[in-house]
Amino acid sequence: MEKENFLDNYDNYSTIYSGNGYLHNAWVNIAVGILVRNIARADFVIVRGGNDVKGGRLFDLFRRPNRLMSRYDLWKETAAWWYLEGEAFWWFGPEYGGGLPHEIYILDPRRVRHEDSAAGGVCDPFQKVNRRWFYQTDTDLIPILRDELIHFRDWNPWNPVRGVNPLAALALELEQDYFANKANSQLLKNNAVPMGILKTDQAIRPEEADALEKRWESKYGAVRANRKIAVLGKGTSFEPLAFTPEVIKLFELKRWNLYTILAKYGIPPRVANINDKSTSLSGKDTQEQHAAFWKYTLIPALRQFESILETQFFIRLGLQETGKFDLWDIPELQESEDAQSSRDIAEINAGLKTINDVLKERGKDPKPWGNKWYRPKNLVPVDLQSGGASGEGHGE
Repeated sequence: MEKENFLDNYDNYSTIYSGNGYLHNAWVNIAVGILVRNIARADFVIVRGGNDVKGGRLFDLFRRPNRLMSRYDLWKETAAWWYLEGEAFWWFGPEYGGGLPHEIYILDPRRVRHEDSAAGGVCDPFQKVNRRWFYQTDTDLIPILRDELIHFRDWNPWNPVRGVNPLAALALELEQDYFANKANSQLLKNNAVPMGILKTDQAIRPEEADALEKRWESKYGAVRANRKIAVLGKGTSFEPLAFTPEVIKLFELKRWNLYTILAKYGIPPRVANINDKSTSLSGKDTQEQHAAFWKYTLIPALRQFESILETQFFIRLGLQETGKFDLWDIPELQESEDAQSSRDIAEINAGLKTINDVLKERGKDPKPWGNKWYRPKNLVPVDLQSGGASGEGHGE
């Protein structure tokens, strides 16, 4: 019972601060925006027998999932729900009757419900479970068959059926950041707190204070609407007001929470245009962080999407095709053009590739003669037994 109460309270707590993080936390919004924009850059291609499919119903389905959605929107919205809720749902539409679907729609995971039933009313992981899905609209609860859905789900230790909000473990950090923002806003809005004090050890009449304030303004500039001057007594001196240690801690806390959010989402600081004071946003370090962002954050997510589709779509529907993300034209993953060309030439000379293999990797049309390998003239066969070079006509 204690564990159940903890999970219930934790779910309510995390829903308040992490469930609305995209709305209330600037860096959650920025981080998710960076992730989904970059994932949508990777082109999803249909492959059959090692060759790209360029036409047909399956090709058209992923190029235009429905009349209102582009292929860019398909992966952008899928990734957005994945990084906000830890899961995403594809629905094949109200007209789906089996086989290859004609449309794909993205459902709001927060509106998707499920019911499990098993023998004796107890859900055992080793029993066959009958699961029913429902979509909650503003007025109705619409049943959806299991074969009408594809469920992208991240691992959830508390619920083996649904995904888990990736920000659930950051609920405290998001709460702190929220109240730190409110405190800073109140500090900026509170015009009653002076930015400085004109101070003296003598009593002063109101008309003398007004005259002193006017002289100060005439010498050091007019006081703006959001700034105040306090005048206290004769023999006045000016003493500026600094931020209290508590206010300084709020800024330090916000910086810590910023790096925590970026670390959770696997975004290096340079990718988010954040740099330390001692370094710039250009150079080799920036390139390495952008490359690492793809290699260690985006590509694992893309491979997981591919695996889920392989199981729940291509294999389930008995298709000969499969799907993959083509990353060839992602600049962050490419070496410099000179280095890549040098590597291609070396591999062609070594017989590891043909010219058409290189052209295919670059997305260019093959050459009629490109499947032949031209051995360099300076290659000489070596007799391994004698350890010396021999000509082609060398006898035994």
